[in-house]
Amino acid sequence: MGLMTRWKNRILASLGSRYPAFARWLSSGYDPLSLEETPWAPVDFRVSEARLALVTTAGVHHRSQKPFDMNDPDGDPEFREINGAAIADDYTITHDYYDHRDADRDLNVVFPLERLRAMVQAGVVGGVTGLHYSFMGHIDGRHIDTLVRQTAPDVAERLQRAGADAVLFTPG
Repeated sequence: MGLMTRWKNRILASLGSRYPAFARWLSSGYDPLSLEETPWAPVDFRVSEARLALVTTAGVHHRSQKPFDMNDPDGDPEFREINGAAIADDYTITHDYYDHRDADRDLNVVFPLERLRAMVQAGVVGGVTGLHYSFMGHIDGRHIDTLVRQTAPDVAERLQRAGADAVLFTPG
């Protein structure tokens, strides 16, 4: 995917953000993945005692990390591990499929770590893990199987090791 395609994606994302009818038209031909089983677990704990982690599909990552692949038309099924202690002052967003100008100014728009910390202070949430994860939300074609069978289970295992009781999932 060349520079012209990236600019086209950015223009379409910008138009879709401003004109909901255009966004609906753009997405009308999309056939989302359907799972036979719902991958949810019942909540058997108090959120006020739980440690939460953030997972986003907004394409957020530390500046030193490899950008998400915007040249592959099927997206990038990889993830980036986010250090919660450093992300507020050290982030960029590599994602052309949504207008992230507001998130560029305030990361909490797509990665509300400061809001979660405020909820901890207020006693609404028990705690926040130190590690969080980011994906690029545009995954299609051959990468869906990689995401479902490899990447997502890897991140789930890492979240368990980090002590997460629950995850707040945010879109991009």
